[in-house]
Amino acid sequence: MTPTPDDRTAQPTSPTQHERADWVSRLADEVLAEAERRGTRPVAASGISPSGPVHLGNFREVMSPHLVVDELQRRGVDAEHIFSWDDYDRFRKVPAGIDGVDASWEEHIGKPLTSVPAPPGSAHDSWAAHFRAQAEEGFAAAGIRYRGISQTEQYRAGAYTEQILHAMRHRREIDAILAQYRTLPAAKDEDEALQAALDASSGAATEDDGSAGGEYYPYKPYCTRCGKDLTTIEAYDDESTEMTYSCQCGHRETVLLREFRSGKLVWKVDWPMRWAYERVVFEPSGVDHQSPGSSFQVGLELAPVFGWERPLGPMYAFVGFGGVAKMSSSRGGAPTPLDALAVMEAPVLRWLYARRRMNQSFDVAFGSELQRTYDEWDALLRKAAAGTAGEAELAALERATATAHERLPETPRRVPYRTLASVVDITFGDEAQILRILGGLDADDPVTDLDALRPRLDKVEAWVATHMPADEHTVVRAEPDRAALDALTEPEREAIALLLDGGRGLPAIEEAWTLDGLTFQTYGVAKVQRGLEPGAMVKGDKELSAAQRAFFALLYRLLVGRETGPRIPTLLLAIGAERVRALLT
Repeated sequence: MTPTPDDRTAQPTSPTQHERADWVSRLADEVLAEAERRGTRPVAASGISPSGPVHLGNFREVMSPHLVVDELQRRGVDAEHIFSWDDYDRFRKVPAGIDGVDASWEEHIGKPLTSVPAPPGSAHDSWAAHFRAQAEEGFAAAGIRYRGISQTEQYRAGAYTEQILHAMRHRREIDAILAQYRTLPAAKDEDEALQAALDASSGAATEDDGSAGGEYYPYKPYCTRCGKDLTTIEAYDDESTEMTYSCQCGHRETVLLREFRSGKLVWKVDWPMRWAYERVVFEPSGVDHQSPGSSFQVGLELAPVFGWERPLGPMYAFVGFGGVAKMSSSRGGAPTPLDALAVMEAPVLRWLYARRRMNQSFDVAFGSELQRTYDEWDALLRKAAAGTAGEAELAALERATATAHERLPETPRRVPYRTLASVVDITFGDEAQILRILGGLDADDPVTDLDALRPRLDKVEAWVATHMPADEHTVVRAEPDRAALDALTEPEREAIALLLDGGRGLPAIEEAWTLDGLTFQTYGVAKVQRGLEPGAMVKGDKELSAAQRAFFALLYRLLVGRETGPRIPTLLLAIGAERVRALLT
């Protein structure tokens, strides 16, 4: 077992006000009450099979118990989050989208994930170790602590030997329980997107439960010759634990199960066994595990076979990406926590999971929608600073920015993400130019050091390079568009003159060279042309709004050769006053 790094010198944050009406506090109350009823400590569990990249859908399996345990730890409760790496699961199929992995990996189907070679170029010795390391890096960066458990290590060390023998002695009872569920219809959901995801999911309701005709056995050996689970138990003696199995590879042997270390309980029996072994009180699961006949539902009756009760297990809804209702690591291409943390700060990623109740679906945005996500985040920070945020909002914010053990890195000076994206795009990431432009954002408090903008600036630079839609990249004209300038109408010429040279309450553009100043200047032009003061507050004037849009479209055509682009004030600030004059005259 490899626990995550534990910085025992870290000082806890001040306890959260757990009376707040947010879903995490309410669940923490339930978990604490349930643990007290059972006479045990609050143990929450997660489990993931590292069969491919652990994506942002899987991440909800991790974040949900993490948030609840963290809330209990803030209260001073001795709660624990355990994380089972189901790396002794069989390699079911070759995932799509893994660099260097092709159909030749099919020869490993049926082996434990820890016996499958890692993808080419990996520094790790197995498929499971490769994807586990990837995931753990992302979890650590997001502030998640847990006790990691390798199921390969547990089984091979004989940790579950007594539980395996117990299951084999009670195999007829287990078979009778499972038989009640084998013919149940699959789950249906009124939401078409969720139903499509259920249809494409792991098939929890039809997972192998050990039934294959003949006598039922809840244990599956891995063949000691070929290493695969293409095996059949032919005979078993409860008294001696003598077991005979044969494999499709032609191997056949008789072993003492009490001493045998090459095999595991079938999943629908393995999961409730581990609930009892670890004394788990809380373990949420996804929609596919809540369907009739699925592992979680069957576990209600199987857990008592091992002397335990099924944990509290609320359902968590799917997390989407780019309109995909359910991410599947076996289909490839689904983003991981590390992918998200490349373009957003850890508190923002945590906030996306903390602010939504577990049964609410949501999308993690990587395209232009990410800028709107950041607008919402910054708005929440302003509300919190002004004392106008609601208690549930404050709870989500606190859980996003800190844990019971540490505060996560935050950007000291929060320039809007979309502003930074525009500047980085236009300057091609030239940091000297970025500093020059951002230095003009606020005349009273100019940006003088880019470090104050990090880590947000680093995330923006990565986003512009990897996720900014191609049609949103901005290329400023190298030379003025003489034909377009010569064809300007008289009102258009007047508008550009007002922008550049001022008049009727507007200053020359060089005197307005801050973000606020240029906003006043650009929006004031159409007002002045209609006989209004440049700072007049006008609402509901459709003609004025149309005139402003037409003026902005004109500036886009003359400056970047398109009808749209970054916000005009930001664009002007990025181009620079001298070059703006050159392109508009």
